[in-house]
Amino acid sequence: MTERPTIIEFVDHYTHKFADHTFLREKIDGVWTETSFAQTREEGRIYGAGLMALGLEKGEKVSLLSEGRNLWILSELGILNAGAVNVPLSAKLEESNDLLFRINHSDSRFIIVSGQQLPKIRKIEDQIPAVEKIIILDPVENLGEKEMFIGELREMGVKFMAENPKALDERIALIQPDDYATFSYTSGTTADPKGVILTHRNYTANVAQGASVISIDENDIMLIVLPLDHCFAHVAGFYTMMSYGGSIATVPVGKTPLATLKNLPIAINEIRPHVMLSVPAIARNFKKNIEKGIAAKGPTVEKLYNFALKNAIAYNKEYYNAGGILNLWRKPLMALFDKIIFKNVRQGLGGRIKFFVGGGALLDIELQRYFCAIGMPMFQGYGLSEATPIICANSMGHAIFGSSGRIVKPMDIKICDDEGNALPYGQRGEIVIRGENVMAGYWKNPESTASTVVDGWLHTGDMGYILEEHPEYLWVTGRFKSLLISSDGEKYSPEGFEDSLADGSKYIESVILHNEQNPYTIALIVPNKDALRDLVKKAGLDPESAEGKKKMLEQIQAEVDSYKKGGSHAGMFPERWLPAALAVLPEPFTEKYGLVNSTMKVVRGKVEKHYADRIEYAYSAEGKELMNPKNIESV
Repeated sequence: MTERPTIIEFVDHYTHKFADHTFLREKIDGVWTETSFAQTREEGRIYGAGLMALGLEKGEKVSLLSEGRNLWILSELGILNAGAVNVPLSAKLEESNDLLFRINHSDSRFIIVSGQQLPKIRKIEDQIPAVEKIIILDPVENLGEKEMFIGELREMGVKFMAENPKALDERIALIQPDDYATFSYTSGTTADPKGVILTHRNYTANVAQGASVISIDENDIMLIVLPLDHCFAHVAGFYTMMSYGGSIATVPVGKTPLATLKNLPIAINEIRPHVMLSVPAIARNFKKNIEKGIAAKGPTVEKLYNFALKNAIAYNKEYYNAGGILNLWRKPLMALFDKIIFKNVRQGLGGRIKFFVGGGALLDIELQRYFCAIGMPMFQGYGLSEATPIICANSMGHAIFGSSGRIVKPMDIKICDDEGNALPYGQRGEIVIRGENVMAGYWKNPESTASTVVDGWLHTGDMGYILEEHPEYLWVTGRFKSLLISSDGEKYSPEGFEDSLADGSKYIESVILHNEQNPYTIALIVPNKDALRDLVKKAGLDPESAEGKKKMLEQIQAEVDSYKKGGSHAGMFPERWLPAALAVLPEPFTEKYGLVNSTMKVVRGKVEKHYADRIEYAYSAEGKELMNPKNIESV
């Protein structure tokens, strides 16, 4: 393998090295199937040859719209083997305009699509004239004029390779490290989505960089929960697992997104993964489901569980400083509780998980402490698509809870002020990086490219700091664009409080703070209605009664007030930025209105737009009152 390998060189190297190892695991008709490294390479080549037989030229674009499955990965390898560019599209895109823009803007010549996603493409087919072929991953009746089944493409590939034995390798020989591999479109919350151009070398460089901070054991199994369209799943998922001789499994696709979500715990218990890629939203769901299961076992088990949890959290501290002479007495208790409680908890997640990586950027220290306490550490990492994406990550033996982890090597990093000047240790500013993982630019958007990548330095738009005593670690504190702005012009990043409240409270699912030069900050809160109803029932009240609803709202207020003076979390965040009014919402943030993106991260701008009326109401005299009619109705 060369010093700057293409993805094809990378795949060839590791599929030869681990030829007989299992690489892909997929459940088909109720049975988990296994595909070896060697088979993965060969299938990718066949699909590449099939695309060449269709006339796909080097550098041309192919959109890929599908749920996570083997054929997603094999299709991408086919596109790359043909020297073309993959344009991965999120299966969660529901609006026709979202798909139209990406397909037309990318100049896609072909579309590869699953049967479940096909109706979305058929709906807009007359508006994507440049698309010549629609290749469908599942058998469907009554193919359209431009449509073909992928089985036919595979047959074309086999025939093409037999009749032109050198053609595919000649095409592969033309692929260079700086050739484009994928266009990853951003969520486009404030303007048209931007197509992040990632090259072959961006990917192979970031895999090598990632290996400087985190490692996987040979034959480990990773269950990929995240959508495959995101570069995090590419790098931290299948390319990293390939380089270590591990294997990847995907969650079986259901007939609806909810059905797929219900398949997740089944897949975890059947595959029994060693590693999982996650995002904070999924990790929070795991935590709340565990707590719900413990509560169902009765008050005695719940009290023992809570005591065991507090003991382990106190012992582990921030991970790097665990234990100590004063905490020695806790160690035998930890071993006992692990045997009688936490081991059973882990069995609910397969029983073999060594750790899972959370791709969120922010300080969710309570979540990290929790999963470490139950013996299944969640290690926080940070990155963004423009960096392919890994910038730093915590890992086994190398973690500081609250930080976003060790900075990958080789890569240059600096913290800059508003003028672009580098700041000293301890000062917060914009995170700016330089390395082979920095994108080639935004497709057809030279203005955004020029303002984002300056002299080779990527301006992330994220804020953070580095401490002199831990110079290898990065602390990420929020987005510039998500700043709260008070009436006097002072600015503050709300995400630390938002994550802390959602992670630390079993009564609150998620929260968004808002202050756009207003007299006070408000909080848009999604309550955990099940937990609140249980609380009310235990108090002997009817959840539907006025008294029951009042108690629910008072509990939500108490969770927020715990961050104020005299509360259990007092001093964690500046009191002047804590919410003075609560807007309790009737339903969770979902993809339905674009309120969360493909990695289940809340899209602040769209939430604020969707709930503009509630925000306005919260700044009225009636809306500022906790027991206002809208809050009562929401619980």
